[in-house]
Amino acid sequence: MNTPTIFATATAPGKSGVAVIRISGAGAKDALTALGVSPLPAPRIATLAALKDNENIIDKALVLYFETPHSFTGEDVVEIHCHGSRAVINQLLSVLSRLPDYRMAEAGEFTRRAFLNGKMDLTAAEGLADLIDAETEAQRKQAIRIMKGDAALFYEKLRAGILHSLAYLEAYIDFPDEDIPPHVLAEIEREIDSVSKLISAQLGDNSASERIRDGIYVSILGAPNVGKSSLMNLLAKRDIAIVSNIAGTTRDVIEVNLDIDGYSVILSDTAGIREHADIIEEEGIRRSFERAHSADIKIIVLDAENVASGQWSVLESIMKDGGLQITEHNSQATIILLNKSDLTLPSPLPKISGITPIPISVKNKTGLEDLFAELKKRITATTPSESSFITRARHRELLTFALAHLQNYTKSKDAGLELRCEELRRAATEVGKITGKIAVDEILGHIFSSFCIGK
Repeated sequence: MNTPTIFATATAPGKSGVAVIRISGAGAKDALTALGVSPLPAPRIATLAALKDNENIIDKALVLYFETPHSFTGEDVVEIHCHGSRAVINQLLSVLSRLPDYRMAEAGEFTRRAFLNGKMDLTAAEGLADLIDAETEAQRKQAIRIMKGDAALFYEKLRAGILHSLAYLEAYIDFPDEDIPPHVLAEIEREIDSVSKLISAQLGDNSASERIRDGIYVSILGAPNVGKSSLMNLLAKRDIAIVSNIAGTTRDVIEVNLDIDGYSVILSDTAGIREHADIIEEEGIRRSFERAHSADIKIIVLDAENVASGQWSVLESIMKDGGLQITEHNSQATIILLNKSDLTLPSPLPKISGITPIPISVKNKTGLEDLFAELKKRITATTPSESSFITRARHRELLTFALAHLQNYTKSKDAGLELRCEELRRAATEVGKITGKIAVDEILGHIFSSFCIGK
C-alpha cells in the first residue's frame, strides 16, 4: 500500500501577502507537473513559476523542491509560496485534491512523518510545537533548547546507562555456570544508583520547566474593597475587572495573561474573602481558595489603614479555615501588599506572618516598582535550570515509572536474575518512550494532534 502524498497550507488562514502550501510524499513532484511548472526546478533552488489549472493561470509564485531525504519530513517535499488571497489558495488546493493518492494533511502529520523518518525525536517534535505556541521570551528559549536536542541527549544518556547494566546481567543469564564477579555487580549498582539520582533530580525540579511552558499562576487575595480589582487592572494596563466600592463586586475568578520580564504569567483576581457572605459570594470565595491552592505565587492585599485594627487577623483566620495559612514552607511564594498607604502607614512596618509587607497605593500608582521587583524575584525562583528537561506531564509520568522500576531492582537483591533484569528492561522502556525510541501509537497520536494542520 502506497503512502499517500499529503498537502496543506503551512501559514495561518485568512488573507495575507504570502501564503505557503506544503506538499510531502513520493508524488510531491506530480503537483508541479499538474500546475504546469516546466521544467521542474532543481532541488533547493527557489524558482518563479506560473501556476496553472489547465491553461488558466492561477498565480505567479515561488516554488521549491526538496529531494528526499534532505527535507523537513525526510520525503520529497514541495513548497509553493503564493499570494495569500483566499481565491488563489482555494484554487491551488482544488488542483491538488484532484491528484491521485493525494489528500489533505491531518494535524501535525508533516512533523509526524519527520519523526517516523528519523528527522527528529519526540522531544524535538514537542519542542517545535512549543516554539510555535511560544508567546514569551522564556517560552521561546526553552522551546529552542528542547528542539535542538538537549533533552534527547539527556534521556538517551539515562537509557544507555540502564541498557549498559542490563547487557551485563543478561550475559550472565546466558551463561548460568559463571558467577558474576563482585566488581561487575558493584559497577552495575553504581550505574543504577547514578541514573536513579539523575531521574530523582528531574522529578524534584518543582515542575519548573512545565511552569515556563504552561505559565506561572499568580493569584490576588484579600478582603472586599482593599483594591484587588484595581490592582488587577493596573497590572494588566486595561480594565479587566469591575471596580466598585460595593463589597462583594467580584464574585468569580477573573484571569488575564501577562508577559512579565519575558515570562508567561496568568494573573487571577478573586472574590473578596470575608465572613457572613451570601450564598453566591460564598461560592466565589470557595473558588478563590481553590485557585489560590493551585497558584505558584499568592499576592495578599491588605488595607494599610485597617491593619492595626486587626483586619489581617480576621482574614488570616478565614484563610486558615480554607487551608491557606502562611507557613515557613510557602512564605517564599507569598507577597503581602499594604494598599492605600498614601492615607496612612504603620511605622515601623509590622511583619505579617513573618513577611515584610510592601506599601503601595494603587490610586496614586506608587510602590509598584517594589511590587514588580519582588514579583520578578519570585518568578525567577520558580524557573528551571538549564539541566531541567521535564516540560510535559507525559515526561514526568514516564520518569516516575522508570524510577519505580529502578528502585524495585535495587530492593530485589534476593530475587532471581531474570526478575531483576525485567525491572531494568521496563525502566529502559519507560525512558525510551519519552524520545520515541520505543514508540506507542497512542503516544504519537496524542503528541502530533496538538500541531496545526500545516505542520
